[in-house]
Amino acid sequence: MFEAIRGRKVLITGASGGIGASMALLFAEHGAILGLHYNSGKQAAGLLARDVEKLGAQVSLFQADLVEESGEAMVDAFIDRFGGIDILVNNAGAVYGFKDFLELDDKSWERTFRLNAQTPFFIARRAFSHMKKNGGGRIINISSVAAKYGGSEKSIHYGAAKAALEAETIGMARAGAKYGILINAIRGGFIDTSFHQKLGSKNIEERVKLIPLKRAGKPEDLARMVLFLASEAGDFITGEILAVTGGD
Repeated sequence: MFEAIRGRKVLITGASGGIGASMALLFAEHGAILGLHYNSGKQAAGLLARDVEKLGAQVSLFQADLVEESGEAMVDAFIDRFGGIDILVNNAGAVYGFKDFLELDDKSWERTFRLNAQTPFFIARRAFSHMKKNGGGRIINISSVAAKYGGSEKSIHYGAAKAALEAETIGMARAGAKYGILINAIRGGFIDTSFHQKLGSKNIEERVKLIPLKRAGKPEDLARMVLFLASEAGDFITGEILAVTGGD
């Protein structure tokens, strides 16, 4: 089922750790050609690239601050390096200004929206333009269960940004269908990564109790769904928001 991944040119944003690293290793195991984006995690990205190469995959690293940059130049650099792009995974995300919404400042709102909604749109649009000329492709946007619940009182702006990303996914999928460009989003649940460490152990334990499967997700839980959508198993799926949330 995953043989079609072999030789595919895959760009993953936010790939230096956590969910992104898990995706990279999984794609490498199935023979993909990889571009791994990082911002400040140069050392972690370098170590990941070595692990990917050990699996026999071809890989290049791409640095970009996706809050300050549109990301389009990174897509162009990837295409110049590998001669095309078959699969884009918009994985990079974060929340700025994790505090009560009554105290939220404009800058935190803007930075959170840029990284989680605005930049993924422009990256996807640039990849779309290339895929349109070259017989199609796959774009997979990584959303969050925060889009469903609106986030907490400290992350409403993050939930709103991920909801915007889901709307972009549906709209672009309609535009891409006639060109064979399949675009979907994965709504990730509470995944056990460093993203949640700032909440504190007590809050994490209470949050996990709310999940019907009674455990936090693992990065590979989400990475496997990405691989599924990128493979021939996803040939008749587009414009969908697929939840990997443990029933949350």
